[in-house]
Amino acid sequence: MQVQEIMSTSVEYVPTDTTLAQAAKYMRDLDTGFLPIGDSPQGRLQGVITDRDITVRGVAAGKNPENTTVDQMKTDKILYCFQDEHVNDAANNMQDQKVYRLIVLNNRDEKRLCGVVSLGDIVRHDSAKLGGETAREISQH
Repeated sequence: MQVQEIMSTSVEYVPTDTTLAQAAKYMRDLDTGFLPIGDSPQGRLQGVITDRDITVRGVAAGKNPENTTVDQMKTDKILYCFQDEHVNDAANNMQDQKVYRLIVLNNRDEKRLCGVVSLGDIVRHDSAKLGGETAREISQH
């Protein structure tokens, strides 16, 4: 099974000048803990912001969520896979990187955002066994 068969395609960029408060509201409304960041009309991904980035690196560090932007708190290292990869490869990537979700890019030439694949997607659509093994590996320190 390929990643494109199980990924979530309802992902949107938030602009770099989005405040942490606005990002948190988007996360609430979209029921997600993760947002891609990008400004350009070509849809170039500039980073990601997670609920953990907002709470730990932002609010807990004393940043004002009303005037601190996602660009200031974003994670620059973008972990990704491609939509035509096998789900097992994406799961292995999650295990290696110790993350619960990956950005999905359309192909190796264009590298356009086309979705997000999460551990939950793997469990729901592919295999509870693979999902369990992946979660176990991610949670080991």
